[in-house]
Amino acid sequence: MGLLAEYKRGLKSVAVEELFDLIFYRPLAFLFVKLICRTGVTPNQLTLLSMVFGILGGVSLALGTPRALAAGGVFFLLYNIVDCSDGQLARLNHSGTPLGRILDGVADYVVSLAAYLGIGIGFAGASDMPVLMWLVTAAAGFSNAAQSGLLDFYRNRFLDATGVRKSVLVDEQQALREEYAGLRRVKGRRLEKFLIGTYLLYSRVQQRLTGGRGKATEALKGDPSEYVRANRVLMHCWTYLGPTTQWTLLIVCAFCGRLDIYLWGIAGAGNLLAVIMMLVQRWSNGRLAVQEVR
Repeated sequence: MGLLAEYKRGLKSVAVEELFDLIFYRPLAFLFVKLICRTGVTPNQLTLLSMVFGILGGVSLALGTPRALAAGGVFFLLYNIVDCSDGQLARLNHSGTPLGRILDGVADYVVSLAAYLGIGIGFAGASDMPVLMWLVTAAAGFSNAAQSGLLDFYRNRFLDATGVRKSVLVDEQQALREEYAGLRRVKGRRLEKFLIGTYLLYSRVQQRLTGGRGKATEALKGDPSEYVRANRVLMHCWTYLGPTTQWTLLIVCAFCGRLDIYLWGIAGAGNLLAVIMMLVQRWSNGRLAVQEVR
C-alpha cells in the first residue's frame, strides 16, 4: 500500500475533515505516526502527550509576555499535531476503542480549559478593563465548547448516514449505556465510570441543543445516501466551526500578540456562523423530510 493510500485510510472521511487538518496537521501527524507505529506506543498515550502540550500552552499564555505567547503558539501547534495522530494510529492499527474516543474528548476539554484560563490570567487580567475581558474570555470559552459540540454532532450524524462504520449516535451510545450500567454494579474502575458517565451526560446535552434524540437518528430513517448528498456542502461549512480552525486562529493570534482578535472572533463571528448554520440545517432537514414523504 502506498503512503498516500495509507494516509487516506487514517482519515475519518475527507467530507468531514477540517481544511487545516487536511492540508497541514494531519499530514504532519501521519508522518509522526509512521515513525512511532512500531514502537508499541498506544493511541491513549498519544492523547495524554497531546494534553501535556496543551496544558503547557495554557501556562505559557498565562505568563503573558510576547516570548511566552509565541511559546504558547508552538505548544498548541504540537498539541494539535499529536491530537490528530492518536486517531490516525488507532485507525491504522485497528486499535481504537469507545473509551479511547471518550478520553480524547476529555483531553480536548482539559486543554481548552487550560487555554482559556491562560488567556484570562495573562491577557484579560492584565488589560485596562479586566472584568470586561474576563467576561469576553468566558463567553469565548463557552462558545468554543458549543461550536465544537455542534460540529461533533453533525459530523457523527453524517458519518452514521454513510454506513461505513457503527453508528456513534445510536449503536455506540447504546453500548456505552449498557457498559456504564454494568460498571455501576462493580467496585473500583472509577476512572472508566467517570469518563463514560461524563460522556453520556455530554451526549444528552448535545442532543438537546440539536433537537433531541429523535433528531439525532432522523438521518438514518430515510435513504442515507440522499442525506449524504443533500448535506455534503453543509457538512463542509460546519467544519469551519471546528476545533482545528479555532486552534489555528489562536496560534496565529498568539504569535501576533493579539489574543483579543481570537476572543472576539470566537464569541462574535463564530457564534454568528453557528446560528446561520443551525437555521440552514433545519431548513435542509425539513426539505429532506418533505421529499421522503413524497
